Amino acid sequence: METDLLVIGGGVIGVSSAYYLQKAGRRVTLMEQGPDLCSGSSWGNAGWISPRHSVPLASPGAVGKALRWMFRPASPFYVKPRLDPALISWLMRFRSATNGRAVRRTTAIAWEFAEASLALYDETVRQERLECEFNRKGLLHVYRTQHEYREALVEMHLLRQVGIACEVLEGDRALELEPALKPGLAGAVFHPSDAHVQPYDFVNGLAARIEAMGGEVRLNTAVTGFELSGKTVARVKTSNGDFTANQVVLAAGAWSTPLVRDLRLKLPIQPAKGYSITFENVKNAPSRPVMQSEAHVGVTPFGNGLRLAGTLELSGINDRILPRRVQALRNAAREYLQAELPPNGGRVWCGLRPMTPDNLPVIGAPAHLQNLIVAAGHSMTGVTLGPATGKLVAQIAMGEKPYLSPEPFSPARFQ
Repeated sequence: METDLLVIGGGVIGVSSAYYLQKAGRRVTLMEQGPDLCSGSSWGNAGWISPRHSVPLASPGAVGKALRWMFRPASPFYVKPRLDPALISWLMRFRSATNGRAVRRTTAIAWEFAEASLALYDETVRQERLECEFNRKGLLHVYRTQHEYREALVEMHLLRQVGIACEVLEGDRALELEPALKPGLAGAVFHPSDAHVQPYDFVNGLAARIEAMGGEVRLNTAVTGFELSGKTVARVKTSNGDFTANQVVLAAGAWSTPLVRDLRLKLPIQPAKGYSITFENVKNAPSRPVMQSEAHVGVTPFGNGLRLAGTLELSGINDRILPRRVQALRNAAREYLQAELPPNGGRVWCGLRPMTPDNLPVIGAPAHLQNLIVAAGHSMTGVTLGPATGKLVAQIAMGEKPYLSPEPFSPARFQ
C-alpha cells in the first residue's frame, strides 16, 4: 500500500503530528497498533498542560532520592531489579544529566517548548471547536511537610529564572483557593497559567479533523519491521501488509525503541509505567489540578469525577498492575483531599511513559535516514508537548524554518 506520509503511533504525539502535516497539505496515513486511538500512555494520564513541569526528573538530588525509593514497590519511583544493559546505560546517562548546569539548560529549553504548546492548544481547540474539557485554571502543588516545601521554594527560584510564573501560598492559604484540600499544609505553590485537558477527547477530536481533511486513520495495524534502501526507509512491514511512503514519522512512544532495531538507530528510551484511577460522580472534588507533592500523585477533575495519576515504575514493557502501587494512589488521596472517594472501585489503568535520560524528547531526522522523522521520548510531558511537537515535525517534514530550534531534541545526541 502506498501513501505520501505515514505516521506510526496513535497517541497525542502521533495524532498531533498527523494533524499539522495534513494541514500543511500532505496526504497522511495515521497508523495505530491498538483498536483505538489514545490507548497507550495518552489515555489515563493526568491530562496536564504544564510549562511548570519543565524541570527535569534528572535534577540535583534526584539520584539520592531515587536510590532511597527504587527498590520499594509502593514508592513513587520503583526500578524492578534486573540485569538489563539498556536500563543500566540509561541510569548512567540519567545520573550524568543531574548536574546544575544541565538542569538549568534543560529547564529553559523545555519551558519554551511547553509555552509554545500551550498557545497552540488555545488556538487549536478554538479553531477546531474541540470538546475536550480544555481549561486554564492553573495547577496547585501542595506540601504537607516543611522539608518538601523548602525544597519546592528552591526549585521555584529556578522556575522564576526561566520565566515561569508561580505564587507562594504559606501554610493553609491554599485552602482559600481550593477548599477540597485537607487542612494542615506546610504550604503550596500555585502556577496560574497551567491548563488541563481530557486527553482521549482531544486526540480523537483531532483525528476526526484529520479524516475530514482527507487523511486516513488505520487501527489494529502494528508495525513489525522496516526495510531500508540506501538512506531511505523503503518499506514499513505491518500486521496488515506492507506500506511504502515518501516520509515516515515514528511517534510510537515507549514502543519506538524496539521498533528501530532494523533502522540502525539508538533511542535510549525506557518505558516507565504510570498508574491512574478514574472516578465518576465525586462529591467535594477539587476544581483544578492538584499535585500531592510528597506522594507524587496528581489529581485532575474531569466532568463530575476526578483522576488520580502517578508513580514511575521502570519494569520494561508490560501491562501488569501491582496492587500496592494502586493502593498508594488511594492512600495519597485520603491524606490530602476531602473528596468523598469509595475505598475501592474506579477505573484502574496503567500506561508506559517513554522516558529519555535527559528529559528532552527525541525529535528530528537521523543523519543516515533521509525520509524518517522521529518524534518520541516525551517522558511525562507528552500531553503538554503534543501540539508543539506536531507543528515542529510538520515544519521539518516540509523543509520550512522551524518556529524554534530542533537542535536540543536531535537524535544525534544519542548516536
